[in-house]
Amino acid sequence: MSVLRFDNVSKQYPGGHAALSDVSFEVQAGEMLFITGHSGAGKSTLLKLIHLSERPSRGAVLFGERNLMKVRGRRVALHRREVGVVFQDHRLLTDRSVFENVALPLILRGMRRGEIARRVRSVLEKLGLGARERALPSQLSAGEQQRVGIARAMVSEPQLLVADEPTGNLDPTLSAEIMTLFSSLPARGTSVLIASHDLGLVKRMKKRVLVLDHGTLADDISPEDLADE
Repeated sequence: MSVLRFDNVSKQYPGGHAALSDVSFEVQAGEMLFITGHSGAGKSTLLKLIHLSERPSRGAVLFGERNLMKVRGRRVALHRREVGVVFQDHRLLTDRSVFENVALPLILRGMRRGEIARRVRSVLEKLGLGARERALPSQLSAGEQQRVGIARAMVSEPQLLVADEPTGNLDPTLSAEIMTLFSSLPARGTSVLIASHDLGLVKRMKKRVLVLDHGTLADDISPEDLADE
């Protein structure tokens, strides 16, 4: 069963810039894959359509069997609870601690305090942030802020996690550790879609790769084809 499907999706911005043109693909339940391409190829736009930060100009984005074009009003927030997002610019609340930032999705779900604390501390430990839970974002390095953003996306165990250049501020060793962590999520019920221009990292992961070129889907490379390179 597919978690996500793009059916001939195009996105055109005012002024005529076509960010995406007739893009079609599916993400299966329990799948991890990458989107790559040059700067401006359409990777970030594609992720925004999934998160309902943008709407397509043509075509349909389906989450499960739900057409996201029909998701409006209060249902937008409900949809976002099912999609964990790692933003390029972190988007942390500057007046809240690391713990409070990561706990926010669980608080919005009305989860019990004890369960929130257990989940938050578990994911912070996995990301090497256990000792930083009381720190404010301004007290963290760029790499630590990135890991807090990753923790916040993971903590609610969403159906789908999408990440926009999640290793951009991390050193190679930590990048590899984060990718290993991401690759463990499908076995726990979360599909993972990562936008990255780090071709070396993408090839080492040996997962399916979608290649965007000036807004079109230029290639859909299977893990087997990557293994042959």
